Amino acid sequence: MTNKYDLDHVKKHLPHRDPFLFVDKVIDIELGERIHAQRFLSPDENFFAGHFPDKPVMPGVLIIEAMAQAAGVLGFMTMNKTPEEGSIYYFAGADKVRFKKPVLPGETIDLFASINSVKSGIWKFDCYSEVNKSRICSATILCADRPK
Repeated sequence: MTNKYDLDHVKKHLPHRDPFLFVDKVIDIELGERIHAQRFLSPDENFFAGHFPDKPVMPGVLIIEAMAQAAGVLGFMTMNKTPEEGSIYYFAGADKVRFKKPVLPGETIDLFASINSVKSGIWKFDCYSEVNKSRICSATILCADRPK
């Protein structure tokens, strides 16, 4: 069963806002298991102006952040919690990070995360991202669920 959610729903499950919100919509989610989210990268994104002026590419740290935000939506929805209820998901770490290709202005980045484990409020996610079904980045991402 496909479960799609728009930007308003994403905002209910993430404390981030523009210009630091990197998930536009949820394409599919299976609570307690996995998520597929997306972000369209407008050529007007402020980071493209300086990274790099003659050859704009999305900074790798922002690709990781986008995957972590998708994982955060999965975690919050799985717990049936929202940031408004006094919970926040902190990015606690990234392991096994690998970049394969650059992400360019005008592209849509597909963000995938699956729950690997949960222990003492620390969630471990296996994440990867794609553009046009081609792998861009992969990482193991840790998030900590803590009171605000």
